[in-house]
Amino acid sequence: MLLLQVVIVFLLVVAAVVAMVFQTAQDALEQGRRESVVAAQSFASAPGTAAALRSRDPTALLQPRAEAARKRTGLDFVVVMNTQGIRYTYPYPREIGKKFVGTIAPALHGRTVIEHAGGPPLPTGRGTAVQAVVPVTDAHGTVVGLVSAGITVKNVAALWLPELPIILGSGAAALALSVAGTTMVARRLRRQTRGLAPAELAQLYEHHDAVLHAVREGVLITGADGRLLLANDEATRLLGLPADVRGRQVRELGLPEPVTRLLSSPEAVTDEVHVAGDRVLLVNKRLAYPQGDRGGIVVTLRDTTELAAVSGRAEVARERLKQLYEAGVRIGTTLDVERTAQELADVAAPRLADLVTVDLLDAVLRGWEPTSEGWRRLRRAAIGGDQQVVPVYPIGEVITYSARTPQLRTLQEGRIVSEADLRQALGWWEQDPERAEKALEGGLQSLVAVPLRARGVPLGVVNFYRMADSPAFEPEDLSFAEELAARAAVAIDNARRFTREHAMAVTLQRNLLPRGQPDQDALEVAWRYLPAEAGVGGDWFDVIPLPGVRVALVMGDVVGHGLHAAATMGRLRTAVHNFATLDLPVDEVLGNLDDLVVRMDDEEDTGDAAPGQEGTGMTGATCLYAVYDPVSGVFTMARAGHPEPVVVHPDGTVVCSGVPASTPLGLGGYPFETAELSLPEGSQIVLYTNGLLQDRSQDADLGMERLRAALDGSGERAPEETCQAVIDALKPSHADDDIALLAARTRRFPPERVAEWDVPSDPVVVPSVRAQGRTRLREWGLEEIGFATELILSELVTNAIRYGSPPVRLRLLYGRCLICEVSDGSGTSPRLRRAATTDEGGRGLFLVAQFAQRWGTRYTPRGKVIWAEQLLGDGSPATSHAPVDFLLDQFDDLDT
Repeated sequence: MLLLQVVIVFLLVVAAVVAMVFQTAQDALEQGRRESVVAAQSFASAPGTAAALRSRDPTALLQPRAEAARKRTGLDFVVVMNTQGIRYTYPYPREIGKKFVGTIAPALHGRTVIEHAGGPPLPTGRGTAVQAVVPVTDAHGTVVGLVSAGITVKNVAALWLPELPIILGSGAAALALSVAGTTMVARRLRRQTRGLAPAELAQLYEHHDAVLHAVREGVLITGADGRLLLANDEATRLLGLPADVRGRQVRELGLPEPVTRLLSSPEAVTDEVHVAGDRVLLVNKRLAYPQGDRGGIVVTLRDTTELAAVSGRAEVARERLKQLYEAGVRIGTTLDVERTAQELADVAAPRLADLVTVDLLDAVLRGWEPTSEGWRRLRRAAIGGDQQVVPVYPIGEVITYSARTPQLRTLQEGRIVSEADLRQALGWWEQDPERAEKALEGGLQSLVAVPLRARGVPLGVVNFYRMADSPAFEPEDLSFAEELAARAAVAIDNARRFTREHAMAVTLQRNLLPRGQPDQDALEVAWRYLPAEAGVGGDWFDVIPLPGVRVALVMGDVVGHGLHAAATMGRLRTAVHNFATLDLPVDEVLGNLDDLVVRMDDEEDTGDAAPGQEGTGMTGATCLYAVYDPVSGVFTMARAGHPEPVVVHPDGTVVCSGVPASTPLGLGGYPFETAELSLPEGSQIVLYTNGLLQDRSQDADLGMERLRAALDGSGERAPEETCQAVIDALKPSHADDDIALLAARTRRFPPERVAEWDVPSDPVVVPSVRAQGRTRLREWGLEEIGFATELILSELVTNAIRYGSPPVRLRLLYGRCLICEVSDGSGTSPRLRRAATTDEGGRGLFLVAQFAQRWGTRYTPRGKVIWAEQLLGDGSPATSHAPVDFLLDQFDDLDT
């Protein structure tokens, strides 16, 4: 150790000297550069230098001055030269007139040159010089000569020598301190090891370790702070200690409380008996350092258990408890009946039986309430163990058990049925003699059939089979099988109830959603709906045809899950249909929905639902309502807290619609902003709920980026392909929320199928209007409905002229049906009534209602529109062929 310290100190001193020499040389060299530049520039700019260079004998004038400057500044040389580098001055006159050794080209251009260069001998000796070369300029700035000043490296390098004694003295002091410290440490170690050499210490430790771990008596040593310092192999085995036990607190070892208390207390113990698990231990405890004050105790343990049989039975019981715990963890991990049954079979085989089969009532698998009428027909739900050896009914097969089989007996009697020798089980033989023979040939020996019952209701049977080379079932096995079946039955019943409730909720929700696309000419529509894995939500969508070949698109989401959310969704969807039938503006539709949600909240607050029951709490929802007019190509839409729709242009460009966000439904009193979006034909608008964009694995912003990426370049796709591409890209592996997606491609109504006229407010123009309509119908090839259409036009135009206000306008739309629209500036709506025989009017709207498929009124910012639709072709209403006189006779007053 001492030699190593001497070497280290020597190396440090050498390194310090080298570093000092290098640094001093660098500093001196830098100082030489500065002094050379200053001296050269001073001499070059001195008065008379430039004139002397232009004289006939520059050397005679400059040599004395250069030598005087060299001696005064302490430099090694000051050289003056012409522009060709020929020296005019030098410390040795014989070198005058020779070529200057160094770089002068930059100085000829007015720059200063600093360099290391060797040259002729100097007064200080020959060597590498640090020299500076500067230009000498005249009054006009012309370079007329050069001046070089420098100093040799030999002189500047001597500056580090005075510092060398300091470094050597510091090294000697460090060496002395290290020697003294080493000596003190060596003396202390010698005292603590009692003068033993390292080899003797190693041998002593090996003997101690061999004896400590070889004895069949546990030894524990703890410190004064309660930490375990040592535990030999026997103590680790007796107490079941972990491998990393050293240094841990005694109370952290998980030992029984009596043992923990024994190891923690300072009192001495002699031959005290303690029970640790299934072992009886004889314990002795003494202080580790009785003559000192260091604290700590030494504990010895001896295993005195002599009841080996009792210990073996305890081991079996502990294993059973462990298996029951494992069964509680592994059975019922999902709310799926078949999965739970398979988990039961996997847990029981091969620990309890070689082969396990689970047969459930068919009603249980369907989620229904089981009844005694279906006991004889069970369906194989799960198989555990090696089914290759023994032929059994496959999974999914319906088994009709006879009355004498163990399976049906255990169902009827509600208890375990055990067959120790299947060769003697006549009921089991009668069920399927051929299969039973093959099973016995395969080595099947015994059977235990246990009923699966939960809440007093039979669910099925679990069958435990053992082979001939396995031990027979013992009473402990039967108890364990019964306990295992009881636990599994509860999990299966929970899964059955969930299956029933989930099926009911999904059925309700699907029945509330659209089942098919309505007939309309405005949009090509496709949608997807994916329910959540657990429970159902309140997502809904709709495509609602409106008068005037317009279509309304609806997308909404009710907060929460379950039947309450599905029922609320149904109420809101029905309300939207009703508001759409009234043909209200989009903002008014959302306003009415907001009022409805507020009233629903009030009903919940005043209802008699029990606390915690589903359906209580505040109702919240989001909704987007959009109306598309294919004649103008304009979408009018508003959204209440709903995600913004995405638009895909025909060229594949994906943009956000820009519809302003309004508050969600249910807050009450807030207006809803409306936006109009003009889209070219072939554009797609994509509506969705937030379940598509966000889940546990991503947030909404990341989901929006993925949606835009999935829609990018979808201009040529059909809506059906667009929906599938979005679902493939964004569908989560485990859906926590419902997903509703709707894609609609716009169509423009053909202009050649639209006819419009301005109608003067004069009844005499009605015949000309009928004539114009007859002409247009003839152009469209609709002569067969000409009479009914003329009658409808005549009545609607006459009513608008008589009871409305200008301007009056007529429009015919020829699509799937023929639509007649008459608009005027009045807000008064006509109504259908029964006219008496003496009334002059009141029969016009009745005739319109009879000849048209449907009719109605919608309000506009400038008045109203009265419209009537007529089916074409085979869909024409039968009443259109009824005589007009017969229809008018329906208004006769029978009492007059």
